[in-house]
Amino acid sequence: CCICRTLAFLALLFPLWQRGCWGLKPSSGDLEKSPHSDPDPWEVLHRHKRSWVWNQFFVLEEYTGNEPLYVGKLHSDVDKGDGKVKYVLSGEGATSIFTIDENTGDIHATKRLDREAQAYYTLQAQAVDRLTNLPVEPRSEFVVKVQDINDNEPKFLDGPYLAGVPEMSPLGTMVVQVAATDADDPTYGNSARVVYSIIHGQPYFSVEPKTGVIRTALPNMDRETRDQYVLVIQAKDMVGQMGGLSGTTSVTVTLTDVNDNPPRFTHKSYQYTVLESLPVQSVVARIKAADADIGSNAEMDYRIMDGDGPGMFNITTDENTQEGVIILLKPLDFETKSSFSLRIEATNRNIDSNFLSLGPFSDTTSVKVTVEDVNEPPVFSTPLSKMSVSEDAKVGTSIGRVSAHDPDTSNSGIRYSIDRNTDLERFFNVDALSGVISTAKPLDREANSVHNLTIFAIESREFTRSTAHAHRPGIALITVLDINDNAPVFAIDYETLLCENAMPGQVIQTISAVDKDEPLSGHRFYFALAAPVAGNLNFTLRDNKDNTASILTKRGGFRRREQPVYRLPVLIVDSGSPALSSTNTLSVRVCDCDSDGVALSCGAVAYTSTGLSTGALLAILGCIITLLVMVLLIVTMRRRRKEPLILEEERDIRENIVRYDDEGGGEEDTEAFDMVTLRNLNVIRDPNVRRDVTPDTPTFFHYPTASRPSYKSLPDNVVFREFIWERLKDADVDPSAPPYDSLQTYAFEGSGSVAESLSSLESLSTDSDQNYDYLSNWGPRFKKLADLYGNSDGTSVFS
Repeated sequence: CCICRTLAFLALLFPLWQRGCWGLKPSSGDLEKSPHSDPDPWEVLHRHKRSWVWNQFFVLEEYTGNEPLYVGKLHSDVDKGDGKVKYVLSGEGATSIFTIDENTGDIHATKRLDREAQAYYTLQAQAVDRLTNLPVEPRSEFVVKVQDINDNEPKFLDGPYLAGVPEMSPLGTMVVQVAATDADDPTYGNSARVVYSIIHGQPYFSVEPKTGVIRTALPNMDRETRDQYVLVIQAKDMVGQMGGLSGTTSVTVTLTDVNDNPPRFTHKSYQYTVLESLPVQSVVARIKAADADIGSNAEMDYRIMDGDGPGMFNITTDENTQEGVIILLKPLDFETKSSFSLRIEATNRNIDSNFLSLGPFSDTTSVKVTVEDVNEPPVFSTPLSKMSVSEDAKVGTSIGRVSAHDPDTSNSGIRYSIDRNTDLERFFNVDALSGVISTAKPLDREANSVHNLTIFAIESREFTRSTAHAHRPGIALITVLDINDNAPVFAIDYETLLCENAMPGQVIQTISAVDKDEPLSGHRFYFALAAPVAGNLNFTLRDNKDNTASILTKRGGFRRREQPVYRLPVLIVDSGSPALSSTNTLSVRVCDCDSDGVALSCGAVAYTSTGLSTGALLAILGCIITLLVMVLLIVTMRRRRKEPLILEEERDIRENIVRYDDEGGGEEDTEAFDMVTLRNLNVIRDPNVRRDVTPDTPTFFHYPTASRPSYKSLPDNVVFREFIWERLKDADVDPSAPPYDSLQTYAFEGSGSVAESLSSLESLSTDSDQNYDYLSNWGPRFKKLADLYGNSDGTSVFS
């Protein structure tokens, strides 16, 4: 087996030997340097004898043997076979893929090579001295090419494919082109030469072997019969020969629609029944012509070609369903016409001229519409009935009559009723059988001049409260006619002002009147003064003949003081039949006016004999205000004068708090004032000691108990009074006090309880048996207290 492999390898390399592509050729001539050889420094001065020639080596890919694959052999003329020369290999894949026998120069491939991964390797070889490792030959470069074998099948990188072709296409119409690629070497052998064939999809389609173009193989394929085909296309290398590798892909071909089918009605005639109460613009029926095409090729238009009801119906196309929608344009009446016949045509909207030979792309059908009778509500002869009645009509007076009839063939009886929502106060009644409307209450035109009544007409056989609202109503418009039942009155409440300096014959007021009645000829009012004042000497009335009157003065010299207001009764009469009148009182106020006649003040004034003017009154008022201000100032100044701290008549005072802004020296300041005197009522200071200077040594004096009673034994009001009075006398009689007012402060809170004070503040001035020597043992924080209370001999704390 080894010999066979060697022979095969030599047979493969024989043509390369003849072309001088590999091996070692000893020659006596000069060294033919490879263009990739490294230059040697000795070459500049010497010309070497040629030792070897490098060319390409070839190795088959995907070698599956168990032993390393022999690639070739390197040999140098310097190598005499004595083992002094060593061969070294470097470059791509050296030692990892390619190895060299350092003694013989044989090169082997130790791994399987894949040309599709790397097509060639560039290596460098060099012969060196085994002992010194110095090169004995220049380094040369050679290439090991991987020779291709057919180990890759064709692949469709863009598959699977989707394609479309119009239906009814002629034979040979191109559908799509497929392409397969082969990773093998296209320059070596037939490993990458691919041919195409169709495995599944015949006899409908074919594929060109070399180009991969798919074409239709049958003419006039109909989408309506079959709209989709799935083809399986094969690509095989080695020009399709046996042993080649192949790959497949799928091609889904969809036949696209063309307008090759005309619309056709499935029936030659259609019948529909509708109610005669169907509203206008309602859908009567839907019809559809069948079209096997889809999309825009199935769009169609409908039209009414002829019929016995012109203008009654219309037909349109529903764009979503391509149905013909028949719509009612006019109301139906079973009693007038009970059926209609229509002839309708459906035509394709988009006609392809290439398929006109397939027939006309339109179709017709007949439609019969039958009207079904329904029980229609009664119909009023006049939808709006206008009536009138006088407002003085008696209850039960007939006003008018409404009439309705049953449009159905049964011609049922009619019952009438009033919609009480339109007659809440029930002014009217309607006779249920005759339809006569009459008054039920007295009417007042001034309250409501028009009544809009809704009248129901209902068939007698179905008269129920539940069905009354479902019937067609009629309207009765009743106008109330006016009579003269309202007297005229003043148009407004007049405020008439009369100047004291008015002249005789001067117009002081123009009056008008209003009347709630509305006579057909319009209002005409007559004015006059009432009989009791017709001959008065102050005012007169002039009728202006235009529904107004003027009030004039008969004299001058009106005085508010004499009479501030005049009340003038005015008689107003209308022109009605019978005429009505009313007496209205006009109040005239006398006013003081300026020279332009503008009223300054009106009404009654106080009577004064002096007749002071307004300026004089203002001057008097100003003097009074000035005196009051002066009195207030004097009182305020007197109150601000300093008063004694304690008044004689106010000696019964319990407390007097005086505030001063002296913070003192704190607890360390024991010489500023006598704390004991301020806190103990029973200890009285020497009256000769000055209060405004610091005493040198505080001294305590005790009054004998027999000479003055203790404060604690006195009532509370006496205690405070005596305490304050004693302090006041001390200050008054003190010869050392400065000759000015000084502040006296007394910290006095009362006599306290029977148990006396529990505070230790007054222990300085009392004879206490308590020993405070233990304070000295409490540490430095209590040193001050120990100094104040620690003297057991009872001597003064300031001594």
